[in-house]
Amino acid sequence: MRRSFGFFAILAVLATVVLGTPSTAADAEGRVPMPDLWRGKGEKCLEPATDMRRYHMNYLKHQRNDTLYKGIRGTKYSLKECIECHAVPVPGKKGERSVEHFCDQCHTYAAVWIDCFQCHASKLHEEGGASK
Repeated sequence: MRRSFGFFAILAVLATVVLGTPSTAADAEGRVPMPDLWRGKGEKCLEPATDMRRYHMNYLKHQRNDTLYKGIRGTKYSLKECIECHAVPVPGKKGERSVEHFCDQCHTYAAVWIDCFQCHASKLHEEGGASK
């Protein structure tokens, strides 16, 4: 009994030392800074931003199932349409655009693995741009 009490006392002291000293301004406020995203080319997204942040994976999953199993293409929540709007120019590669900046920032922030680009190209070439 006495041995376990000492263990918990040491654990409590360590937790106080580690958790009681903020390392950055964001930690001091208790918040992690949100990623700074490029907003896209269009005036607005297909749905309000809060809905897209929360439910985009459901829209894309539903669209994926319609495309793969029913052959329905080119609907409202097409991954191609997302890429067309949210792809950003790749620094140092003339005419090439990528969605890595847009998608990866939030997915890294949320620690979520995405598998869209195992099948889909994550990079686009603008018309008239250089091609590989």
